[in-house]
Amino acid sequence: MLAIIPAALELLSTRFCLASMSLVTPVIPGPGQESVWDYPRPPRLEDTDAHIQVVFGGLVIADTRRAKRVLETSHPPVYYLPPEDVLRAHFIPAPGQSFCEWKGLASYYSIEVGDARADSAAWFYPDPTPAFAALRDYIALYPGRMDYCTVNGERVTAQPGGFYGGWITPNIVGPFKGSPGTMGW
Repeated sequence: MLAIIPAALELLSTRFCLASMSLVTPVIPGPGQESVWDYPRPPRLEDTDAHIQVVFGGLVIADTRRAKRVLETSHPPVYYLPPEDVLRAHFIPAPGQSFCEWKGLASYYSIEVGDARADSAAWFYPDPTPAFAALRDYIALYPGRMDYCTVNGERVTAQPGGFYGGWITPNIVGPFKGSPGTMGW
């Protein structure tokens, strides 16, 4: 009986991803940390008073304590910033749209500061689904396309891969969707 307990604990700490037919072993969060494997699906939207700053072209283009974050299984948080807390003159409407099954149809901005430009580096939902109505016109940015982004003064690492816009800080543990071999998660 005692020999079964370690095997059962190992199985409980491993998650099976049916879509990719693979096992995922979440990192066990330490004190003050969150595991992306404890985030829900469908995702949850929550307000945060964390101090968010975004720097591009050497300029702070966003600074807020009124962001919202979207938390979804296997993804680091994506921060959505109130449009009145970004320097809108540097956000240029960009062609193209994408669709999220949870939030709806997204539109894009390119960011320009002086000679620096990042094409389609930010997105927003002009008419989100009812469950995410609070995101209307809030702006998310790909942290890997900025000079840097911070959450409460800590520099963010961008979520792996080019499609997702999650913000990884030391208090967020994975593994994270976006790396090679994780698309089916």
